[in-house]
Amino acid sequence: MKKIVHLANDRGFADHGWLKAAHSFSFAQYYDPAKVHFGLLRVLNDDIVAPGMGFGMHGHDNMEIVTIPLKGILAHKDSLGSEGTITAGEVQIMSAGSGIRHSEFNGSASEAVNLLQIWVFPKERNIEPRYDQKRFDTELAQNRFQILVSPSEDEGALWINQNAVFAKGFFKSGGTYNYQIKHPGNGAYVFVIEGSIKLDQQLLARRDAVGVYDAERFDFEVKEDAQVLVIEVPME
Repeated sequence: MKKIVHLANDRGFADHGWLKAAHSFSFAQYYDPAKVHFGLLRVLNDDIVAPGMGFGMHGHDNMEIVTIPLKGILAHKDSLGSEGTITAGEVQIMSAGSGIRHSEFNGSASEAVNLLQIWVFPKERNIEPRYDQKRFDTELAQNRFQILVSPSEDEGALWINQNAVFAKGFFKSGGTYNYQIKHPGNGAYVFVIEGSIKLDQQLLARRDAVGVYDAERFDFEVKEDAQVLVIEVPME
């Protein structure tokens, strides 16, 4: 097994007043040639948006965009006619395909919204744009990984135009757990949302991450009650 460690404090940070953003990979004004992508994972932004503020209507194409709210209410509107809100426990996906425009705003006038926005390069280009969202039962993610996003909808997950898998779990301290790579040759970007774990002798705290590749599975020990997100992607 090979790994690359990305510590939380080594991310790129931007403070726009209404938006505080942490970039795991090069994005906007932040550029690090060693952090352009992990396999086909291109963006992982940890955004905090002030009440009533947000991103106006803007366009994307040929990217799979997954949004995971951690706290607060995110309001969404797009050129496909989709409009609504998502909160913690829900996941949103857009296949930008041949082109889509959307806006994202904090849906609360009093509380900040914290979200993860993740971009993965698509398997097929210029497909018809699509949007979907789903609420997941967190009781099914206790001390195990729950599949959120997958190329196979049979798992009850949101569909993605890529051989990629997103899985999240809530793990109690003191336990040892594992993740099995679903697609041979894929790597796994392991992002600790909360708590702390130890993976291959590497201690990872809140918002730390490790990219694991050339492995069929990995094990980790939970040091402090943890919420862990795994983003499994093709490495080429």
